[in-house]
Amino acid sequence: MAFASFDDKRGGAPLAEINMVPLIDVMLVLLVIFIVTAPLLSHSVKVDLPKASAQVMSVKAEKIDLSIDADGIRYWNGAALSRDEAAARFMQESAKQPQPEIHLRADQNVPYRAVAETLADASRAGLSKIGFVTDPENKQPASKK
Repeated sequence: MAFASFDDKRGGAPLAEINMVPLIDVMLVLLVIFIVTAPLLSHSVKVDLPKASAQVMSVKAEKIDLSIDADGIRYWNGAALSRDEAAARFMQESAKQPQPEIHLRADQNVPYRAVAETLADASRAGLSKIGFVTDPENKQPASKK
């Protein structure tokens, strides 16, 4: 490939070709590096593992809907109860295996104290699977149409 030209018409024109040879050289070097290092990245040890079969555990955790209305009244799966009754039920449920999931629905106008007391009672009983249920922000109530 010659850079000088004896052609008078194109003597001062810039060279419009890209030299691909260095790019191909770099790509080939990288390819060789990856081929050499790829086997080194897998740290596998040949082990003859024992064969065993087991049944899939299909025990589902029970779901408890605990609601607190605006007046602070607690509802266990729809049935009204006091704080002491809820604490006693938390103790009963904590003994079950697997522990049940508690879905807590609290009215937005309920005093925070009622929610905090309920969470403290559940925690004291040893229950840890507690989830807060809310409505999505973009959902409009049916009565405001």
